[in-house]
Amino acid sequence: MNKFEVAKDGVDPNLVPRRVLHTGAKMPAIGLGTFGSDRFSGEDIAEAVKGAISVGYRHIDCASIYGNENLIGQSFKEVMQGGIKRQELWITSKLWNDMHGEGDVLISCKKSLEDLQLDYLDLYLVHWPFPNYHPPGCDVTSRSPNAKPYIHENYMKTWRQMEKLVEMGLAKHIGTSNMTIPKLKLLLRDANIKPACNEMEQHPHFQQPELFRFCMENEIQPIGFCPIGSPTRPDRDKTDSDTVDIEDPVVVKIAKRLNVHPAVICVKWAVQRGQIPIPFSIYRNEYLSNLKSTVQDPLTDEEMEAIAGIDRNCRLIKGQVFLWKQNQTWEDLWDINGQITPP
Repeated sequence: MNKFEVAKDGVDPNLVPRRVLHTGAKMPAIGLGTFGSDRFSGEDIAEAVKGAISVGYRHIDCASIYGNENLIGQSFKEVMQGGIKRQELWITSKLWNDMHGEGDVLISCKKSLEDLQLDYLDLYLVHWPFPNYHPPGCDVTSRSPNAKPYIHENYMKTWRQMEKLVEMGLAKHIGTSNMTIPKLKLLLRDANIKPACNEMEQHPHFQQPELFRFCMENEIQPIGFCPIGSPTRPDRDKTDSDTVDIEDPVVVKIAKRLNVHPAVICVKWAVQRGQIPIPFSIYRNEYLSNLKSTVQDPLTDEEMEAIAGIDRNCRLIKGQVFLWKQNQTWEDLWDINGQITPP
């Protein structure tokens, strides 16, 4: 690996917008995702993390299940040896589904900290509200024989352990991921420390306006994964009915006006709308242009309105592998009718 240096053609991190959380903390309004989607090596991703910080990223979104935190930890070490202070970075990790049990949350968090070579996380998320394990790289038909539905009492046992991490100083903030409004309502009712963020799928063809609005009204910062429609997502997550955001005529037209790739428009829209996108790329030209989009050439009100009009309600990460009984469809995971799907 090359010695870390700040790039001359990067973006000044101080110019990148920030979101103020309910604690008063300021979180960079764009991050680099690190889910390699079974298509990229951990070494490539760790190198991209270093490259992204070099060009001005200060927010890196990690997770234990991605299987690369030990390699990313080496990047963080080199970055900090190269002069970037720990407090300049915002680092997120996530609790995987097989670590929801009593005592497991602390074990999982400490393992992530050890792998990432850190003393604390800025944000630690419950990755999925279901404790259902599936092996990495499995196909869409895979089902765990021990799969369970969402059981709020059990989720709260996990959340109490998450709260302890804040008390211990191991995580500055805790949050949720892949939640729904009815589940968040119960958590907000019962939590001692409310979630700072909710990570959720968000891109122009899947805007989740009700959930987005609910989060904003309750001071839960939305973090948007798949911000450009995740063209490199695992094959198991692809279906014939999926649409492609970066081919949408509205997005393409705006990209032509600004002479950028349509993916950049998706990222720009996300930042201007108010969520925090975490686009993934190992390619320098891509992650640099995504970052530049946050400080250059804002979309007009008319363009923002035009993108608001192309929502197709097209969920790409459907989560079929987490279903818990026969003859269910992926919709059962997402409480489509406003009620938590019964066991």
